[in-house]
Amino acid sequence: MLQRDKYTVSTRYWHKLDDGRIQCDLCPRYCKLKEGQRGLCFVRANLDDEIVLTTYGRSSGYAIDPIEKKPLNHFLPGTPVLSFGTAGCNLACKFCQNWDISKSREIDTLADEASPELIATAAAELGCRSVAYTYNDPVIFHEYAIDVAKACREKGIKSVAVTAGYVTEEPRKEFYQYMDAANVDLKGFTEDFYFKLTGGHLAPVLETLEYIKHETDVWLEITTLLIPGQNDSDKEINELTQWVVDKLGPDVPLHFSAFHPDYKMMDVPPTPVETLIRAREIAMKNGLRYVYTGNVHNPQGDATYCHHCGEVLIGRDWYRLTAWNLDANGACKSCGTPCAGVFEATPGDWGPRQVPVRLADFKA
Repeated sequence: MLQRDKYTVSTRYWHKLDDGRIQCDLCPRYCKLKEGQRGLCFVRANLDDEIVLTTYGRSSGYAIDPIEKKPLNHFLPGTPVLSFGTAGCNLACKFCQNWDISKSREIDTLADEASPELIATAAAELGCRSVAYTYNDPVIFHEYAIDVAKACREKGIKSVAVTAGYVTEEPRKEFYQYMDAANVDLKGFTEDFYFKLTGGHLAPVLETLEYIKHETDVWLEITTLLIPGQNDSDKEINELTQWVVDKLGPDVPLHFSAFHPDYKMMDVPPTPVETLIRAREIAMKNGLRYVYTGNVHNPQGDATYCHHCGEVLIGRDWYRLTAWNLDANGACKSCGTPCAGVFEATPGDWGPRQVPVRLADFKA
């Protein structure tokens, strides 16, 4: 039975319906809930005649990752990021690669706990330049993510959202006030794909992408997981990449990632490397300057190139930097053309390591 405890906090984005239920207005799913009922995300519920978040301060675990794993290739390259998530998700992707966390209905998944101040302190003491809200979608732990971001900002720690972008207008505006970078999953480019394979809709995601790019200073990158036979046709890739160029501009990095059989799509084969290479070629032909291949070993598809002279600006082998040819202002050393992104005079040297962290070892 749903009960209020120290992990339960009140929320803002909801309203009462005439039939006595309460509608959650955080995301376009608009769950309509009776007393004691949870939304599809599992972590937001109708309790005591209001929508509450039931997992404030709890996490499925913490780890230091390379920022390139988010993936963000143009935001403080080479630096470590303290990553965490909670449980649940507001989409129902049949191909979910983190389904053990995002689809969890077990509070025991949330094995660690930390205040926003403790997370910020730990990030600073561990030498992390940023904190990432990831593993599941920060949209559903909106209040907790914002409070962590506020605490991090006081210590000079950046905030990174790894999200599907499935959120409504008002909470979107509030959330991105506190983010410094975002990688948004653009899961496909047809309404049919979104509805059948994610249980959601395409339009709100496109709205989020346009909002981030044109209405905020948040650094934006996009990831599309290419699934054989579902969203990997030349036609769909062409339309998706043309939309990115037209609506967001040629400087938004796009990552094409390889699918592997998981969750409810175990019968679909892995994405061939050739599919990712082909998608990258289509995107670059359409005018995108920074296109990457992910989840496969392809150093050429990992590297950042100067769009003017073709020089390798940042070489990568998986998550390890192998070359750095940007000057102190983030421009090509060969021709002086600026590279879009958030860079410092020298890159980090964290490399490919992933290090689990226990926040119980730190004090706020």
